[in-house]
Amino acid sequence: MGNLARSSSELNKIEVGSLFENMPLTKKHKFVGMALFVAFVIEAWEMMIIIMISGAIAADFSLTPVQVGSLIGSIFLGMIPGTYIGGIVGDKIGRKKAITYSLFLYGIVSLISAFSPNYEVLYTFRLLSGVSLGGVLACIFPYYEEMLPVKHRGKGAVHLSAGWPIGTLIAIALTSLLLDLDGVIGGWRAIIFISSLAGLWGFVIAKIPESPYWLAGKGRTAEAKKVIHELSEGETKISDDTELSVYKVKQGSFLEIFKGKMLTTTVLQTIVNFSFSFGYWGLYTWIPTLLSQKGLSLGQSMGFLALSAVAQIPGYLVSAQLTSKYGRKKVMFGFVLFAAIFGFAFAYSSNVAQLYIFNFGLAFFSLGAWGVWNTWFGEIYPTNVRGVGYSWGAAGQRWANTIAPSLIGFVIGLGWVFGATVSFIQIFMVITLITILFIRETEGKILE
Repeated sequence: MGNLARSSSELNKIEVGSLFENMPLTKKHKFVGMALFVAFVIEAWEMMIIIMISGAIAADFSLTPVQVGSLIGSIFLGMIPGTYIGGIVGDKIGRKKAITYSLFLYGIVSLISAFSPNYEVLYTFRLLSGVSLGGVLACIFPYYEEMLPVKHRGKGAVHLSAGWPIGTLIAIALTSLLLDLDGVIGGWRAIIFISSLAGLWGFVIAKIPESPYWLAGKGRTAEAKKVIHELSEGETKISDDTELSVYKVKQGSFLEIFKGKMLTTTVLQTIVNFSFSFGYWGLYTWIPTLLSQKGLSLGQSMGFLALSAVAQIPGYLVSAQLTSKYGRKKVMFGFVLFAAIFGFAFAYSSNVAQLYIFNFGLAFFSLGAWGVWNTWFGEIYPTNVRGVGYSWGAAGQRWANTIAPSLIGFVIGLGWVFGATVSFIQIFMVITLITILFIRETEGKILE
């Protein structure tokens, strides 16, 4: 009788991911996508806004160039521990709760920073705002991919990545509209104050359901079934006696991602995250200074950044279409290859027209590749360590965000010219190109 009972139990156990293979894309999926898209926009503009207003802060507090660079890097420095913590929290208490609490905490900390009386206080609270955003950074892509049908996962997650240029454009627009205004309605403090209100978006995130993968991993089968029913609008049927399962590893443990077959994955994704982020951030944090070597004014450089952000949007849309058709690896390899080609061409532009043309190509392909990577990267770990695995790599991005501005500033200080500096940055794109060849394809595969 005992053997019969076990056989019956085994027959009624299915992987959560298999329920998403034929699930239709519904209005509920789109609502979840909209909520997370705005959250990613918030993350992007918070990362960019301090760059835009750093000049005004420097004038207000009489800062040295070193202090300005440190202030810009403070949020990224804070994101490093914040991301590690966010991954653990997301695996322990749930993706939705981690993002919700992260947004609320960010709003409070950022709001306080708007009233900073001096550089030291401002630096401290910008650092803490980076820590508080860790839950958003670590959980947003794994969460969304755990909510989508298999055949829509690639396209949906790449569309989510398009929040980056939207956030950048909002940061540029806020700066342009408010920075030069006087009183409570203008200036860098007003800009930070308004940005802080985005933390209220946590109330919207709180309205969307928790990941059924995470719920099943916690043994909360009834809740997982309810979410699947809700997401599919009743189209995906699960019998009452069916047990839902996920790949079993110790939940929320960083040690797990360095064991067995996951060790190679962790090493490869860390290299990609660091080198790819260095290749992007090393260039765009110093773009006004680099463009000044080509004769562009600060105002022209801001316009250049805005056009770069606009060029990124079609890059995301094209890569979203291609990744569902040709797979993650082929599309990302092609996009990174062309990004590197345009990057080296940009390095040796001989006139302003070439600067704009080659930068358009660089922005199009590099950010299209980022969209694919955000998708691919969120699929390579099992459910119980997807949060910590993703957070480990995302922290690698923030290490690059922190190191790249200082290292590029150092080589510029040595007297490196535009071409040499940009070429040095593009070497990291080549490292990315080689490394992705060794990462397994996940297109069309169910999540473990």
